[in-house]
Amino acid sequence: MRQRKYITSGGLAFSEEKDMEKLHRFSLKGWHVSDFKLMGYTLEKGECTDYIYSVDYRSVKKDEEEEYFDFFASAGWSHITSQGDIHLFRAKPDTKPIYSDRDTSVEKYENLINSMKRLAIPLALITALAWIGAMISSGILKSSLQVIANICTVIVFPTACTVIATYNNKWKAKEKKGLVNLLKTLTILFLITVIVLLYVDGSTVYSLAYMTIGAIAFPTAIWVIMSLYHKIGWKSA
Repeated sequence: MRQRKYITSGGLAFSEEKDMEKLHRFSLKGWHVSDFKLMGYTLEKGECTDYIYSVDYRSVKKDEEEEYFDFFASAGWSHITSQGDIHLFRAKPDTKPIYSDRDTSVEKYENLINSMKRLAIPLALITALAWIGAMISSGILKSSLQVIANICTVIVFPTACTVIATYNNKWKAKEKKGLVNLLKTLTILFLITVIVLLYVDGSTVYSLAYMTIGAIAFPTAIWVIMSLYHKIGWKSA
């Protein structure tokens, strides 16, 4: 009988609660998360145990890790694994939640937003400059900038979506329904704009539109491939 399995994640920025509930259900069946994996989690077979799970988003220096994890351990939360600024914990069902009120929940998402902005803002600026350069240049320089812009777009689009989703989670925690609805409206308008770009004449605009759509399809394809790989690989193990 196999002792490990891989399950996919819906993306913590998009479906954190669903992911944590999924891990809880697997623990009841004797499958316990041991590590983050590309777009998912690695589970190991053990005894059926009722564990609940929670994540914390925080930049922790190496010399602060022991104190940080000890703080959560004293509250009943055992550290399982970390990936960058994302830390996964588990506890018994009667343990007090890591974030038990609105203010601390907001702080949690602010920590994640600060981490994401360090990547998203420079990447967005580089992408914008590359596209502007491609539009106003010609020849080899234009072709080179288009390649750079295309690659950056593939990376920046899912990154931007993650930042938007995190802001959405923060405003939900603050109970600011107006901002949540505004963000949803702006996201829909942005997607409509991308579709409209497909019908606008101009090779650069065409390329930008197709690459934006590709930026959605690319992580989706990785998600499918990784799911099939781990499912087939561990079945044969």
